[in-house]
Amino acid sequence: RAMIAYLVNLATLIAIFGIAATSLNLLIGYAGIFSIAHAVFFGIGAYVAAQVALTFSADFLVAALAAALVAAALSLCLALPALRVRGEYFVAASLGLQMLATTIFEEAHGFTGGVGGLVGIPPARIFGFDIVSPDAFLMLALVCLAVTLIVVQVLMRGSFGRSLMALRDSESAAEAFGKDVRALKTLVVAVGCFFAGIAGALFAFNMAFVNVESFTLSQSVVLMAMVIIGGAGTITGPLVGVIALLSLPAALSFLPFIPSTEIGTVQQFIYGVLMTLLMIFRPSGLVGLSRGTR
Repeated sequence: RAMIAYLVNLATLIAIFGIAATSLNLLIGYAGIFSIAHAVFFGIGAYVAAQVALTFSADFLVAALAAALVAAALSLCLALPALRVRGEYFVAASLGLQMLATTIFEEAHGFTGGVGGLVGIPPARIFGFDIVSPDAFLMLALVCLAVTLIVVQVLMRGSFGRSLMALRDSESAAEAFGKDVRALKTLVVAVGCFFAGIAGALFAFNMAFVNVESFTLSQSVVLMAMVIIGGAGTITGPLVGVIALLSLPAALSFLPFIPSTEIGTVQQFIYGVLMTLLMIFRPSGLVGLSRGTR
């Protein structure tokens, strides 16, 4: 029974981070915008949903919609630098945004609870029914993941997706062909952060507690690793990356020669080695082994 409970929890986290990684893949894989501040919008979604649940209503649809809309609105903080700079300069700008947001999360006690975070988040409610069972919450997370994947696939197969990929391949060429680069960048950042907000809302309800430690630079790096290792620019790649990286701690815990206190360090080392090897030998990621990422 304990093993089943653990696997249900792991599957729920995979679904939640699958949404977060898919939303980041919109920026990295399809638009070529390498943001290392995605945990900021994941965190905004979690805090907004937590506050809605604590002060107004635990209705998941209300809390998740509020979280997604606030994250999308605040995505202008990321879109504005993206309109002005590109490449390594944008990476530096997004790093600055991540560090600034982490400080705000720590200090804005009225909204985030400071370092102590927000506790006692009530169970999510759907159509008047409280989702208390972990199995039921897993189903909710899987439905949200499925909707996210369907929406992203529809968007990427349409003219919006083709315009984004043109932007990714050559911003100057896309502009020369009449694409509104500013509008495209702003829109894709907003859509990506919208879904990151939904992932944050699920995370808050699942944990019943949120604090700044879940939304730091290291979380942004892990999300980027999930996208790159799985295969940027593919629908299933980020999900494969999430499964690989979230299953890793579980696999390491079964190795008797690794002390439990060192699992985190070993995990970070393996992440780094995997990303380095993939960049050298297979830049298209795990999913890209069988088909291209374009």
